[in-house]
Amino acid sequence: MSPANFEHPLAIKIRKQIVQALNDFNMIENGDKLMVCVSGGKDSSVLLALLTQIQKRSERQFHVEAAILDQKQPGFDATKFKVWIESLGVKLHVIEKDTYSIVKEKSKGATYCSLCSRLRRGILYDYAHDLGFTKMALGHHRDDVVHTALLNMFYTGQTAAMPAKLRSDDGRNILLRPLAYVSERDIEELAAAWAFPVIPCNLCGSQDGLKRVRIKKLVRDLEKEIPNIYSSIQTAMGNVKPSQMMDHDLWDFKGLKPLLSEQLDAPKSSEPTV
Repeated sequence: MSPANFEHPLAIKIRKQIVQALNDFNMIENGDKLMVCVSGGKDSSVLLALLTQIQKRSERQFHVEAAILDQKQPGFDATKFKVWIESLGVKLHVIEKDTYSIVKEKSKGATYCSLCSRLRRGILYDYAHDLGFTKMALGHHRDDVVHTALLNMFYTGQTAAMPAKLRSDDGRNILLRPLAYVSERDIEELAAAWAFPVIPCNLCGSQDGLKRVRIKKLVRDLEKEIPNIYSSIQTAMGNVKPSQMMDHDLWDFKGLKPLLSEQLDAPKSSEPTV
């Protein structure tokens, strides 16, 4: 196990993209106690490692710790992963909750992801609140954000994705997604170069034909014809024109009328109104 090379070109690129997201959405403030939710996978591990470097460079004073949920999946072993995390100078909390048995029993052949994520989210929310963490950082990257937007449009009839910063429904937690501008391919390549220990998922990762997998394949197939499709979709999510949509809560379509003649002819003043 070799130490992370923070001077790797992709490490520098991803670190800068994380900093951009942190600044754009005012994610971190002085005095924050940040809990990075790590899964043992590549995304959250790269995020945690680069956050330690950002912390050292930042003018803002904030504290970083990591938390991983031991869901009692067969073969789960965080020993090597914990050693790597501690080599970064970060404390790792291992939360032991047997959600594996619950998901296997309740799902009855259906896909596990929805129930598993709800249980995991609730446990992590409670843990962060109880230990006084001011914010939680998640390892969702740009591709996750795009895939979620399309999943919602295709399957639930909503225009919604994964926001870079979110207050949880219960109001107790602020969730951050500092990898919101980072592509999955860059993370994969950097993770391979760093060669840190990875804990495989034997629950959701054991199922085939998931909707998210289909969406990912669809976008990557389209990417062959539209190279910037991920960036374009993400830019569109931050460039919403309510009058061009169909949401009656965002735009008064029923009350929409043409401007009166005097309104059309009135000179446009550059002076601000008070």
